[in-house]
Amino acid sequence: MMQKGKFGKYGGVFVPELLIPAIEELEQAYYECINNKEFLEEYNEYLREFAGRPTGLYYAANLSEQLGCKIYLKREDMLHTGAHKINNTIGQGLLAKYMGKTKLIAETGAGQHGIATAVIGAKLGLDVKIYMGSKDVERQKLNVFRMELSGAEVVPVDIGSKTLKDSINEAFRDWVANLDTTHYLIGTTMGPHPYPSMVKFFQSVIGTEAREQILEIEGKLPDTVIACVGGGSNSMGIFSGFVDDEDVELIGVEAGGVSVETDENGATLTKGRDGILHGSLSIVLQDEEGQIQDTSSVSAGLDYPGVGPEHAYLKTSGRAKYVPITNDEALDAFQLLCQTEGIIPALESSHAVAYAVKYAKMPENKGKTIIVNLSGRGDKDMFTVAKELGVEI
Repeated sequence: MMQKGKFGKYGGVFVPELLIPAIEELEQAYYECINNKEFLEEYNEYLREFAGRPTGLYYAANLSEQLGCKIYLKREDMLHTGAHKINNTIGQGLLAKYMGKTKLIAETGAGQHGIATAVIGAKLGLDVKIYMGSKDVERQKLNVFRMELSGAEVVPVDIGSKTLKDSINEAFRDWVANLDTTHYLIGTTMGPHPYPSMVKFFQSVIGTEAREQILEIEGKLPDTVIACVGGGSNSMGIFSGFVDDEDVELIGVEAGGVSVETDENGATLTKGRDGILHGSLSIVLQDEEGQIQDTSSVSAGLDYPGVGPEHAYLKTSGRAKYVPITNDEALDAFQLLCQTEGIIPALESSHAVAYAVKYAKMPENKGKTIIVNLSGRGDKDMFTVAKELGVEI
């Protein structure tokens, strides 16, 4: 499927000439490290001792009884910093040390990748600068404070849509200006090669664990695996454990905004078309002139007009299905999981839960075994949810 950073026709390297030496340096270091026993042992030790792996595969008994399916939640929300993002920042942080870099830069939307970068920077003694859209800074104040407590500098980006897309642009500009000392720690499976493959590798622990766990619990593979998709790291992480099992249905859930029918500013794989964004060929939300469209979602982490190139390949090849969920549906699922299982999901993860509910209610799916990747916890989203529900806190 993949040759030199390509997934079918998608992927590749589309960056300014000035960045090519840095990309080549990163590619060489990455392949050296993942074939280095000592590096992998150190990485896995950090996953266990610092991040808190393995995470559980939790049987949601109350929700399962209500829906008539067996619903399992892969509990990435239980990790240190509250989301799957720490899996990748540990890997890339150690890689940056291996390359002799002294500074990490990153982009963040919901703030979970920013926090995970900040804490690994603190742990490894690396300076950290986080770019975050000013709109996201406002709606994720708690996460901004957590980043700063860990010693990171948070830079609000007050241009364009003031969200994730624009913070990525600013991070790339910083990287170009400071290549010798700096590693750009991309948080999702987008960007030029080797980033999509590298982030998938560091997140594949989710799928590896989930596959082993469901076989131990059920004695068979699940019928369906469901995960939310923004750039696509948590979904690619869990899909990787099942992508070669053709009988396992893979479903990625996108942010559909206010209304799937009328809101054009969301659901990249549903409404986008082929284009180049942030260094790779993928599926992108764009207008007739090819200008990138702004996105709109109640979830800051899914507020991105592109998607990782491997997701574009999985969609066009038919191996995975991608569906949109509206803001209201996600908010309903957020409350449902709180009330049935006592688990507060991130708004990103709530999109996956919402589609699992719709999917389980379809007559043809009655009795199926479903794994939902609970990519993060919802502490960070309390103010947003309260505002959407009209509650003062």
